[in-house]
Amino acid sequence: NMKRLLSRKIRHRRIRSRISGKEERPRFSVFRSNKHNYAQLINDQTGKVLASVSDQKLKSTKKQKKTEKAYKVGELLGAEAKKKKIEKVVFDRGGYKYHGRVKAIAEGARKAGLKF
Repeated sequence: NMKRLLSRKIRHRRIRSRISGKEERPRFSVFRSNKHNYAQLINDQTGKVLASVSDQKLKSTKKQKKTEKAYKVGELLGAEAKKKKIEKVVFDRGGYKYHGRVKAIAEGARKAGLKF
């Protein structure tokens, strides 16, 4: 649905006007497509992606729900961040409601030790 996509883009732009990722506190960006979940850590000052994870990297996810996969994506990103010594991030819900898959990603990341 074009209107729904446009509404999300507008919401995301509004959120992005307020939050931005820095070296010491990157932006934790979330994207969900109909089939998959994606998460990235971004330093907006340099425009560099510091870490990125998607549920396509997960193994044996045949029987899992999308929300369960999303939780794993959050955990994975948290682990990646730990390797890169990143503790604090600023969460960018990408214009989505903080609910369902987006919330699951956030909770997974928090469990893996990210603070936001």
